[in-house]
Amino acid sequence: MSAHALDHDLDDLATLARAALVREIDRSGAWDADPVWREAFEAVPRHLFVPYYYVGVVGGFERVWGEDPDMRARERWIRGAYADAPLATRVRDGELVSSSSQPSLMAKMLTELEVRDGDAVLEIGAGTGYNAALLAHRLGEDLVTTIDLDAEITESARRHLDTAGYHPTVVTGDGARGVPERAPFDRIIATCTLTSIPHAWLPQCNPGARILAPFATGLIALRVRDAGHAEGRFLHTPAYFVPLRGGIRPEQPEPQHLGGLPRRARGHELFRFLLTLTAGRLDPYEAYTLWERENQPVRERYGITVSGERAWAWLDDPEGPYAWPLP
Repeated sequence: MSAHALDHDLDDLATLARAALVREIDRSGAWDADPVWREAFEAVPRHLFVPYYYVGVVGGFERVWGEDPDMRARERWIRGAYADAPLATRVRDGELVSSSSQPSLMAKMLTELEVRDGDAVLEIGAGTGYNAALLAHRLGEDLVTTIDLDAEITESARRHLDTAGYHPTVVTGDGARGVPERAPFDRIIATCTLTSIPHAWLPQCNPGARILAPFATGLIALRVRDAGHAEGRFLHTPAYFVPLRGGIRPEQPEPQHLGGLPRRARGHELFRFLLTLTAGRLDPYEAYTLWERENQPVRERYGITVSGERAWAWLDDPEGPYAWPLP
């Protein structure tokens, strides 16, 4: 079979795999609140943004790539590219540096961003460029800016976007500082985990802007009132992302010793969320007492307030008895 025929077969496989992924996201309910996102996922070819990725094997990672001389390996690459799963896209010294998020989680986050036609969006963490392409398809490329600290990541994201026919603004820089030259923004979406809300973001937002970001092991949705104030609650959805790398990232607290706590708490996803949210501010045993007293609170009961130079996380009420200062 000729190389052209093989490529044609791969294109057909990609089209079928993309349609299957869209059906799977549809069933998950991720975009129920804004089904217009379905059109973006139908149109944007994810495989062009992951020309290779890594799968975990004993002792490390194995690279799966679209230029593999073995046709079956290329088919495996296509199927993996359209699996509803995160893909490791950049590994350095055995450590994951960048990844392409699980598509259904991306769909959920884009839906929760609550974009409207004409909204200017800043994405923190360019990744492969796939998320920026989805935003550009929906809003138009002139309204989308994506930033990453790593020049290799922005260069490859730009290349992938170009291949797929999208040209949003791609910036190399510290996402914690935002992109003031492209402000003001109506929406900010982060695809990396924060440990604090960067002060630079709020003045770059229009009043009423929405910020959606992974925080602890959840997703915080903040409404910006003005340059000095934002507030919001966590969504129900769990979220695990690579941390934000940049100038203001504080040192991570040392792992906490949990040996004396009941096993059911140590392994409980919502208790781990509380521990991560209050790390360095609340002793694990105090956290456990609170968790039991408040009937094992779900994520939606927690929130974050930013007011001037202060920022704090809270349970139920920003002015209530349970509040913890953030870095």
